[in-house]
Amino acid sequence: MFEKVAYQGDLMQQYATLQQQVEALIADEPNLIANLSNTSALLNQFLHTINWVGFYLKEQDELVLGPFQGLPACVRIPLGRGVCGESAATNTTIVVDDVHQFAGHIACDAASRSEIVIPLRKNNEVIGVLDIDSPVTARFSDLDRAGLENIVKTIQKYL
Repeated sequence: MFEKVAYQGDLMQQYATLQQQVEALIADEPNLIANLSNTSALLNQFLHTINWVGFYLKEQDELVLGPFQGLPACVRIPLGRGVCGESAATNTTIVVDDVHQFAGHIACDAASRSEIVIPLRKNNEVIGVLDIDSPVTARFSDLDRAGLENIVKTIQKYL
């Protein structure tokens, strides 16, 4: 089994390298599920102190569980509910330092303390979200947000 990679050196450089790895994995593969699967596996390997990473995909007025790494998760989330549903409904990245302070948080894993959710767009419309949970309060910094948003932009280039 692989160990998670600990941050070393410049965090943005680490994210830039990760972004290049994501691009190399998905550039020649047209299948969305395969690409999201490999991306979630790569993020799970790279990110430390996380307990869940994956995608939810939009189907009508809800998000449906897509490729992920972690414990079994909520299968369907209505738009506007929880952090994922709110991110998809508002088309904005949401960083929550303490999920217990987020009104309407949906607890799929009781160990989660903080979360980041980034909309995934095609033709400027939300088609899903990248969701990452951590058992550590205030885990996601502005640098994490920027690095992960750049990774989502890379995925979007191939949709």
